[in-house]
Amino acid sequence: MNIRDIMRASPVMPVIVLDRVEDAVPLARALVAGGIRVLEVTLRTAAGLASVKAIAAEVPEAIVGVGTVTRPEQFAEAKAAGAVFAVTPGLTEELALAAKAAGISLLPGVMTPSEVIAALGWGFDAMKLFPAEQAGGLGMLKAMNGPFAEVLFCPTGGVTLESAPKFLALPNVACVGGSWLVPKDKIAAGEWHIVTQLAREAAALK
Repeated sequence: MNIRDIMRASPVMPVIVLDRVEDAVPLARALVAGGIRVLEVTLRTAAGLASVKAIAAEVPEAIVGVGTVTRPEQFAEAKAAGAVFAVTPGLTEELALAAKAAGISLLPGVMTPSEVIAALGWGFDAMKLFPAEQAGGLGMLKAMNGPFAEVLFCPTGGVTLESAPKFLALPNVACVGGSWLVPKDKIAAGEWHIVTQLAREAAALK
């Protein structure tokens, strides 16, 4: 799938950190039930890649990708596990080339105008502003829209249910990344109905 289509499929892209593979499928089903189909499963834990594989196999309605990709070989591993997109916290030429070689859609992380220019040079016009709040938040995105009107952003880092609508109202923002949909205590307790309710609130955002 094209990364811009993926970004527009849900107003919020949950940033998912899983410690147990067995939580992956019920969590994905709970999010999809609430109207959130795009799922970024981070590779911050040992359960990440296996969780992607489980979701891809058992929750076909989900658009599952990997996040926190920092090493070139992870793109091919993610593609083999069934991921359709990848998200990085930053971008190097090595990562850009590896993503293209793996044939996986990439949402690269940027924080500064120089990094946006570099990403454009490598052929990317959709990017993750990360960490969004620390990078200047709404003000930074408004400023970026002048010289980089062709770039579509997904601000991630410090975004909340309350601040998300302000980001989504900007012309250069397609979606936001957020971890508030997937609270670790609710996942650990298996309280999937609460995750579905959080997803429903997020899916209603404009």
